[in-house]
Amino acid sequence: MHHGIGFIQDLAVVMALAGVVTVLFHRLKQPVVLGYIAAGVIIGPYTPPFQLIHDEQTIQTLGELGVVFLMFSLGLEFSLRKLFRVGATAIVAALSEIVLMLWIGYAIGWSPMDSLFLGAILAISSTTIIVKALSDLGLKRESFAQLVFGILIVEDILGIAMLVLLTGIAQTGQLSAGLAAITLGKLLLFMTVSLLIGVLLVPRALNYVARTGSDEMMLVSVLGFCFGFCLLVVKLDYSIALGAFLIGAIMAESRHLHRIEHLIAPLRDAFSAIFFVTIGLMLNPAVMLDYAWPIAVITLAVIVGKIVSCGLGTFLSGQDARTSMRVGMTVSQIGEFSFIIATLGLTLKVTSGFLYPLAVAVSALTTLTTPYLIRVADPLTRRIARAMPDTFSNAFGMYGQWLRSLITARGEPTLFSLTRRIVVQIAVNLALVAAIFIAVSYSAPHSGRLLAHWLADEPLQRVVQWSVALFVSLPFLVAVYRKTKSLALLLAEVGVQPSIARRFTRGLRHAIAELVPIVSMIGVFLLVAALSGSILPPTGLLVAVLGCAALLLALVWRWCVKIHASMQIALRETFEEHPEP
Repeated sequence: MHHGIGFIQDLAVVMALAGVVTVLFHRLKQPVVLGYIAAGVIIGPYTPPFQLIHDEQTIQTLGELGVVFLMFSLGLEFSLRKLFRVGATAIVAALSEIVLMLWIGYAIGWSPMDSLFLGAILAISSTTIIVKALSDLGLKRESFAQLVFGILIVEDILGIAMLVLLTGIAQTGQLSAGLAAITLGKLLLFMTVSLLIGVLLVPRALNYVARTGSDEMMLVSVLGFCFGFCLLVVKLDYSIALGAFLIGAIMAESRHLHRIEHLIAPLRDAFSAIFFVTIGLMLNPAVMLDYAWPIAVITLAVIVGKIVSCGLGTFLSGQDARTSMRVGMTVSQIGEFSFIIATLGLTLKVTSGFLYPLAVAVSALTTLTTPYLIRVADPLTRRIARAMPDTFSNAFGMYGQWLRSLITARGEPTLFSLTRRIVVQIAVNLALVAAIFIAVSYSAPHSGRLLAHWLADEPLQRVVQWSVALFVSLPFLVAVYRKTKSLALLLAEVGVQPSIARRFTRGLRHAIAELVPIVSMIGVFLLVAALSGSILPPTGLLVAVLGCAALLLALVWRWCVKIHASMQIALRETFEEHPEP
């Protein structure tokens, strides 16, 4: 009972003080996030007169719920539709920004792990702060703001990848190119399969729940999907932040997106407030004073580095100087993602104690400067333009015109534009096949114990397991073959010109159209065999299984085509649905 009262007391202190600072910082026209952090410092263990928290661990646990809701909300803002619309400008700008900030962090010269985490902390801009600043300034609908949102989408994806890589590096103590490629490959496979299956199932389930008209049922269902998927992701040794982000991105494709955002907003705000208060609880003001000089230098590096890297990347991608400067000024801060990365370093005990307060201090300072930087972007651009020599101005103007002429030109379609969609479809179907065989291999010890009741022979158990994986994969394998056939026909038509091949044109085209699919399916078999090595039957039994599969495929070919077509239609319908107002 006393423990329960202690928890209620701690929670009352946190929420009451958070409420006070919300009003105070709103009146001062400052970001409320900074107020929450300040509240945590006031009641934290490093401020002796005000040690009002008795059970920090429980408050930290509630703060982790804040991480879940923050990342879930970022996922809801993400939306695969927006990802498809993100142009090359957003990708180039985000990549240039992240690469430069990682280099700056690593060039500081601290220990390798501290430098690596510092680079990651500085790399990702704050979606929450940027959206709030643009809304307050009435610029959310401006064209440069839409470009900023595209950059934030790319950054969110790369931030998730960094979380996974940093966890792996912290656990193994090293990073090789091969290990990084494998880790990112697994992450990409997991995200692709999760998003595809989730988009097929979750929006339809939510449509069913929405028919009841009950907000309570909708909220409970959304939370059930959210925490259930987070649990699955944690069981697969990924972070809970990744799970929350992915399930949010999946639900962003639901036609009830606005209703979900409305229902989840109070929970997000409450637990996010606790999360930011817990950041303040772990913040030692004395450490910030000791590292005041590095904090000032790193803050300046963040502002200047992001303006230069993101602004230059935007300009080189074809935007004008004014838009490029406004984009660079807008993203020149760090925020919630940086806190999550800094917390990860502390949790895994691989970073020094000073790195966390340093990250919070830099975030606070750059957050304060963000609205002012956005306001001065246009005057600064005009001043630079007036001060720039005519030679440079003319060169930049000619570059912009040249690049825009390339982008707007409407010549003959390239081979890349013709084959891109087919290649993407092949890759997605291959990812599903790979995921099926990996899942069956992963569950082999459990299924083997069940099969042992009927089949004592271990090779026969592997025959059953591999056969099940192959049967479930058939619709996607058929799709890979058909798409590869289409690609081969296109390549044969475009690549073999009658003016060059002359009388061999027909024969060469036929050879390409027939050989490419066969060679491709041999490659697919080798990939599947490598992924399912733990359940791969002995050679003799494998040949028998493949022979039976070929006979079965002749019978169910049309069924496989129909199943895959139905899935494609379902996906297209989901993506074409627009959220209800």
